[in-house]
Amino acid sequence: MSGLHHTHLFASDLSASVAWYRDMLGGEVAFDGEFGGARNVFMRLGRGRLHLYDQPPRGDTRGAVHHLGYQCDDLAGLVAELRQKGVAFRGDIHDFGFWRYIMCPAPDGVLLELFEFDEEELPAQLAAYFEGE
Repeated sequence: MSGLHHTHLFASDLSASVAWYRDMLGGEVAFDGEFGGARNVFMRLGRGRLHLYDQPPRGDTRGAVHHLGYQCDDLAGLVAELRQKGVAFRGDIHDFGFWRYIMCPAPDGVLLELFEFDEEELPAQLAAYFEGE
């Protein structure tokens, strides 16, 4: 089977990054070991996967990556929970009726888009994009 499998991020403090994705978004460690001469942690993050590499980001921490998208079922609830845990958002939830999102800071300058959508309200073109989710 072919397809996008994971996002791999550098981590200046691997343990802190693992803890953040675990404690803030419910990530689960699937593997913690050495690959390519450094410690790597592979995490399940909902339906997606995140690989963290024990090495500080090089130069601009995001390079060509603007953000990672994290789909959730209860955006307002997740935002409230993250705020209680000390996450400082730069703004409020943007609401487009069928689609809602907010940008969230993560370790090492990673920007997350936390989002949810109403499947029944999605325009056909977007429904096809999210088919099977």
